[in-house]
Amino acid sequence: MKINIHRSANDKMIAGVIGGISEQYNWNSNLVRILFVLLAITPMFPGIIAYLVLWILMRDPE
Repeated sequence: MKINIHRSANDKMIAGVIGGISEQYNWNSNLVRILFVLLAITPMFPGIIAYLVLWILMRDPE
């Protein structure tokens, strides 16, 4: 099962997951990365697991 968002080929640091989400919704990728890191360090949001799941589910860069 793939979701309808693709990973970014240009705006990536690790796998392009955050860059792909930013491109899809026309958001600033740096702000999305900061928000993701802030959420990932809270105990209620399993950030690394969420990133890995998105990496698997998102389509390859186009």
